[in-house]
Amino acid sequence: MAKSLIEELPRIVSEGRREAAQILERLSSGTQIGLQTNELVLPSKDVSGLFKGSSPQIPNAFNMAGGNGDGWMNRLIYGDNLLAMQALLAGDAQTGLPSLRGKVDLIYIDPPFDSKADYRTKISLPGTDIQQKPTVIEQFAYADTWEQGTISYLKMIYPRLQLIRELLSDKGSIYIHIDWHIGPYLKIILDEIFGKENFQNEIIWHYIKGASGNDRFGRKHNTILFYSKSDLKTFNRDAIGIPYSPETLARAQRGEARYNVTAEELEDRGKNPGDVWIDIPPLQGNSLENTSYATQKPEKLLERIIKASSNEGDLVCDFFGGSGTTAAVAERLGRRWITCDIGKPASLVMRKRFIDQEVKPFLYQSIGDYQKEAFRNNKRYKHVGDLSQVVLGLYGALPFTPEQTNDRNFGYIKGTRTLVMVDSPNRLTTAATIRRAVEAKASLLGGDWEKVVVLGWNFAFDISSAIQKYQDSNVEVLVIPPDLLDKLAKKGYKKLIDDRSVRFSSLQYLVAKPLVVKQNGEQDEIDVELENYVLLSPDNIPLDDKDKEKLQQVLERDPLSLIEYWSIDPDYDGVTFRSTWQDYRENVDNDNDPLHCVYKTRLRVPHKERRQVCIKAVDVFGFESQVVESV
Repeated sequence: MAKSLIEELPRIVSEGRREAAQILERLSSGTQIGLQTNELVLPSKDVSGLFKGSSPQIPNAFNMAGGNGDGWMNRLIYGDNLLAMQALLAGDAQTGLPSLRGKVDLIYIDPPFDSKADYRTKISLPGTDIQQKPTVIEQFAYADTWEQGTISYLKMIYPRLQLIRELLSDKGSIYIHIDWHIGPYLKIILDEIFGKENFQNEIIWHYIKGASGNDRFGRKHNTILFYSKSDLKTFNRDAIGIPYSPETLARAQRGEARYNVTAEELEDRGKNPGDVWIDIPPLQGNSLENTSYATQKPEKLLERIIKASSNEGDLVCDFFGGSGTTAAVAERLGRRWITCDIGKPASLVMRKRFIDQEVKPFLYQSIGDYQKEAFRNNKRYKHVGDLSQVVLGLYGALPFTPEQTNDRNFGYIKGTRTLVMVDSPNRLTTAATIRRAVEAKASLLGGDWEKVVVLGWNFAFDISSAIQKYQDSNVEVLVIPPDLLDKLAKKGYKKLIDDRSVRFSSLQYLVAKPLVVKQNGEQDEIDVELENYVLLSPDNIPLDDKDKEKLQQVLERDPLSLIEYWSIDPDYDGVTFRSTWQDYRENVDNDNDPLHCVYKTRLRVPHKERRQVCIKAVDVFGFESQVVESV
């Protein structure tokens, strides 16, 4: 008989403590997780197909890019928040970020709290809608969160809350947004981590509408648990006052004894909202702030929390970023911010939202060596033996013997002169990987190979440029199916070999027309135009079969409609992509078509004899590709 949740709690706490302690020990020993900067975003969305700004002169260290004069950069991080918090605790030398241990002033999180939630994302394309399933990384994360129901959830959240406590300053606070699924259990965990004496409020966010159910009372509220790090917490009572009723003000005006301040003072200060909030309605579908993100919270809710528990210039974090409401409101209220989400759709929604809001320049980052950490930490991967040998077999290649080479990442197709290289799951496939494969083609076992195939798990965002660079070397780069590890766990290697269900597909890539450059006095006018977008096979995108057919039709008639977002760095240094012009679907300031980007723009930038222009695109599924042109 399975143990009850109460019986499991001691083990959950013990394991959570141990996991958090191991993480912190690794950080102190120098084993650190870094943040990889994918994009430095300087919000400047297209409004007319014409960019009239100047190319920003920002050093690689981004010293003054934050606009605060102190080198600070706000950050949007894609990836598992457990890894992101480790990176923030460790610090980031590349971008000059010190360790944030004890430096965060306010954290709000709205973690998922429904094991039956549908995490699919609706994607509207011209003439059709499709439903994207979560990425494989997301699927693993959600499966681990709910595998044993509430027990798994508490196992997931415990070490994260421990790291949150490490990040909080002595004046810091955390607000955890939950509902009836998990609330009472989570409070026990929070009391244990933060101390029962630091529990401040159980806030009831009450819905005016929305009660349902005929066999029980309607469920009409969420709960927000408010804890402080210590008794030094920030709490700005006067910043959150709500209006008194006219009757109350009239009584104060008459000088009734219960009011020891004037009516004017009452009116200026406002009434304490209390711990039952009935004055903030849930987000409506027609609201201007609605991003169509399923769990989006209204800005007024976060405004009250941020005003109450932080001051201007303070650092506010949200590690379940969702639609980006916390960061958007923090920006508007003059706070610094970091937000993170494991979902690619969420990361893209946030990036567009921040550009729409014209926030200060910010970094879009991901976890360095992400797959390495996921591979090390995920129990589902433990059954896989020598993974490179498994992948070679599934592709139809044979491994070399130890006498031929001790590099077990290489194999060959029997009866051909085709060399096959399997990249490791603990790193991104990059230009250096392709160079290594081309060198092996020329040297391994005499070098008489006609072709080399590179099989990769995850790819650097500049991989398409690398493929173009080596296009004359007869090298082919293919994607290892993103659900391969899951299939191995469910079916086993032999079954996958027998049914030949594993397909390796080509990468997506962007095609731009040749740049047209015209010097006009001290400026260069550069015409940039997209020509085509070639997507990897629909078979390797997490879609149902009927949606794969719909996608194939869109690919055939309107491939550029799959571009969700594209941006340009007109002076690319080969290191840091500085996004100085952006367009994206739903930007209707330049046209009235929410389902298409514009595909052409003219940049006016200071004249240079030589420059590199980098064009980056993200498709509706979150795949990135880029093109670099020298002019």
